[in-house]
Amino acid sequence: QDLHSPLAVPKAPSSPRQEFPADWSIKTRVLFMSSQPFTWAEHLKAQEEAQGFAQHCRATETTLPQSVQEPRLCTELRCAFQQSLVYWLHPSLPWLPLFPRLGADRRMAGKACPWAQDEALQQVLMSDWSVSFTSLYNLLRARLCPYFYVCAAQFSVLFRAAGLAGSAVPTAAIAPTTRGLREAMRSEGIEFSLPLLEESRTRKQKNSEECLETETTDGLERGSSVEDAGEPAPSDDDDDDDGSFSWLEEMGVQDKVKKPDSISIQLRKEKHEVQVDHRPESLVLVRGTNTFTLLNFLISCRSLVAVAGPQAGLPPTLLAPVAFRGGTMQTLKARTLSGRVRMQEGFEDVFSLEVLGPILPHALHALTLVLGPAQRGSFRALLSPHEPSAAFNTAPPQEGVHQDLPACGLHPKTLDQLSQTPTLGKSSIRLLELKDYCYTWKA
Repeated sequence: QDLHSPLAVPKAPSSPRQEFPADWSIKTRVLFMSSQPFTWAEHLKAQEEAQGFAQHCRATETTLPQSVQEPRLCTELRCAFQQSLVYWLHPSLPWLPLFPRLGADRRMAGKACPWAQDEALQQVLMSDWSVSFTSLYNLLRARLCPYFYVCAAQFSVLFRAAGLAGSAVPTAAIAPTTRGLREAMRSEGIEFSLPLLEESRTRKQKNSEECLETETTDGLERGSSVEDAGEPAPSDDDDDDDGSFSWLEEMGVQDKVKKPDSISIQLRKEKHEVQVDHRPESLVLVRGTNTFTLLNFLISCRSLVAVAGPQAGLPPTLLAPVAFRGGTMQTLKARTLSGRVRMQEGFEDVFSLEVLGPILPHALHALTLVLGPAQRGSFRALLSPHEPSAAFNTAPPQEGVHQDLPACGLHPKTLDQLSQTPTLGKSSIRLLELKDYCYTWKA
């Protein structure tokens, strides 16, 4: 079934390009398919595996030829493949699935959680987690770590170093959020924006203005008076609620009509903000020095750790592309498959490579750098994103100032891709195809 499903997906609508856009969502699974076998990725030798780990730790840049004629005999290719599978995790509890955390209660149910009823153990875990979290942030500020994720039971946070996603300052994106979390951040003095919500309001206002302009033109053409045509359309904007009852005074009935109190007016003003809770539009963006305030806020935030259920007392999962204090080296799971699929002309042999996540943005790009030469410039990939993380593709404000991250542990081509301004909005890439060394994709 895995081999059949990608063939039913429509062709990607994008035009062929030398590079695909950065995708900041975390993938849980990627299925690569090709007419060329993936046997070169099987049964790595102990020396190749060790070399791959060493290349990762030393941030060795591997440059492969455009096409590898004999992939199974290319040690350099196999080592680079092992290098691309490495990521770092905290905490490390082998019997517990630590990603994804959002909506994972059912998968975690029944697992041994000795800290659930032990407050002293919970404090030890949280203290150790705080050290690792702070270590990652310090690496990020020093531009030695390009980005990292904080995956809690209720929301996830993506911290990015200055220079990534087109921003000249460090940024942190939080999704999904609730009004309660946002109010708590405001009370701590954390300045933030809701870019998707603001974009939606701007678009709605622009559409309203265009409709009003159209109605005005139509009204004037029908001979309507200028006064009628210039009357603004009704708006659901409640910014002027405090003074909107003056017409009652003019009629002399202001005392007979019950006016909404200040609390009702405030609730109406916050109506749109409350409606986006738990949705992609609730994405919060924190920039610059406010990210440090956010660090301290998260360490002491009560809603960061679940108080009941299978995740009770378990600190959030930290995911990073480079080593950090308390981090554990992990590798993505990869396995090869083969089969025959029905095409219009008959049956065709299809080879596939399945990679299971968490697949971070740099890992997806690193895999394409390896698979392109190995599969002679052609493959198709079906990607399964962790849906709540798709909102991280929202572009932060652009300053137009370039920041270098020379020693952050990523391949220069990967770093160049992640430095570009995000263009996917709140969606993510689901189909990626390489043909004759040019990419097309479908979000």
